[in-house]
Amino acid sequence: MGSTSGIKPEISFADFDRVDIRAGTIVEAAPFPEARKPTIKLKIDFGAPLGVKKSSAQITKYYSPEALIGRQVFAVVNVPPRQIGPFMSEVLTLGFPDEQGEVVLGAVERRVPDGGRLF
Repeated sequence: MGSTSGIKPEISFADFDRVDIRAGTIVEAAPFPEARKPTIKLKIDFGAPLGVKKSSAQITKYYSPEALIGRQVFAVVNVPPRQIGPFMSEVLTLGFPDEQGEVVLGAVERRVPDGGRLF
């Protein structure tokens, strides 16, 4: 990913429309000790037709696996799978860095249907 301090070059609306960001509910979360940085493995339910997808997230500063179950998150669902050690991450869970660079998950104001697309 790019810099967190600068604004990236403009993209067209067509480019933005290609990024498929969906809401999903975390149904499983577990520590990922094999990762280089502290990480949690997630299984996120995006409803039909996407179903449950796997992701890994460096979110251990503010979140425990137990506290994540049932939480709704945003993820980019049309990125290619990425091998992270022995784990295949299928979606990119979205968050924002705080002042110390620790990830804070993006959240919806009210619950929305799993699989709902950001637009």
